[in-house]
Amino acid sequence: MSDLFSALPGIEASVSSVSKSLNQMWADTAAAGKSAPPRDEVKATQLNLVLHFGLATTDEDGLEQFQSALRFAHRYPCRVVVLCPLVETSPIEVFRAKVYGECFFGKSKGDTRCVEFVILSYPVSARQYLESQVSVCLSTDLPLYYWAHRFSQSSRLSEYQYLLRRSKRVILDTSIVPEDALTYPWPRPEAVRDLAYARLLHVRQLVGQFLSGTAPAVLVQALASVGLTYAPSYRAEAFSLSRWLEERLVSCGLPKGTTFDVAETTGSGKDSLSVKFNYTDAKAFFWQADFASHQARFEANFTGEPIRLPSSVRLLAPEASLGEAMFF
Repeated sequence: MSDLFSALPGIEASVSSVSKSLNQMWADTAAAGKSAPPRDEVKATQLNLVLHFGLATTDEDGLEQFQSALRFAHRYPCRVVVLCPLVETSPIEVFRAKVYGECFFGKSKGDTRCVEFVILSYPVSARQYLESQVSVCLSTDLPLYYWAHRFSQSSRLSEYQYLLRRSKRVILDTSIVPEDALTYPWPRPEAVRDLAYARLLHVRQLVGQFLSGTAPAVLVQALASVGLTYAPSYRAEAFSLSRWLEERLVSCGLPKGTTFDVAETTGSGKDSLSVKFNYTDAKAFFWQADFASHQARFEANFTGEPIRLPSSVRLLAPEASLGEAMFF
């Protein structure tokens, strides 16, 4: 892992006096004539978010996720604590900290909101002290959310029990984490949310609304299997969509154990995802999306009258996906 801590923005501060450093940061910002919260005003902070980078995170990747968290905070003002682990061979043996903040207008000019970042760099050898350092960086009495980004082993992440047990949501992205991440015995599995699933909100709404026009019994009658094909970069989304479809169709009366086949496409569409219901009678359903052009199409026949319907489609933006995973 490169020196992500140095690549992220912020003012280096004392680890032992993060709150004092944040106050000084805002004072310096105001003195420079820039936007800062008025002195002694309580900032409209709604939650704590811990963004924990895995060792495989590059500088470019880390900066991208930092910006996603910043855009998210524009809608949901929060204290963001960013954790940057150092590789075991790093000669650095101490915690380092940075503070960063921005203010912006809310729903009106009088509604000034601020977001604060505390960035911590820590050696893996000092991991046992991390929880105590994180706890003093959080805003008190506010819910905690934990976003684990690009970790390579579920067993290693499971060592962070303080964050896994205390967090209202544990957020991960199945497109960049180990395959066992959703089935691993986390201490609170009900709190785990997948960003790949969250990105599909519009897709689930689109497909669900179309299928809701047909009676559940008709949907599942003579349905032998369901096939999904995906372009390589949408593997996680395909498996998430397959799990959702199976859950919904079983609730309509489809026998458990019906085949759901998810396979990489052999076609040329590098941004495509498709679903096909395979019936043993004359019924048919096919949906295909191209996320590059934001175009999708339905082809179906449930009543003897073929339907062809074009539509638009898109995945949620990263900051919107984060909100969907955290709150829904």
